[in-house]
Amino acid sequence: MWHTLWHAPCIRVRRGSKAGRHTLKITIQDGESEVNMTLEGRVAGPWVAELNRAWVDLAPRLNNRTLSIDLRNVIFADASGKQVLREIYGQTHARLIASSPWAHYLAEEITQPETKEC
Repeated sequence: MWHTLWHAPCIRVRRGSKAGRHTLKITIQDGESEVNMTLEGRVAGPWVAELNRAWVDLAPRLNNRTLSIDLRNVIFADASGKQVLREIYGQTHARLIASSPWAHYLAEEITQPETKEC
């Protein structure tokens, strides 16, 4: 399930070295009962490894808190990016936040079991 009303201020930012639309910005905000991860840009190529590193750092701190992933400013995700997001969702059943048709499509892709092609 995804929601469209949440917006949180930035606390920690990881940024790719190239500026512009070919990067991924990851913002994580720790709260008492919820951790919010905001993604902006492309979840593709070398940025997938950065997302995975951010998740590996975050997972032990999650404890009993819920995870929200804001996808509203994601403009593209390749197969490996979707796979990492699917793994995070599978481990946490995170609340996915989407507002655009693309973000809703991505949220559906993440929450559906991966299908193997013949």
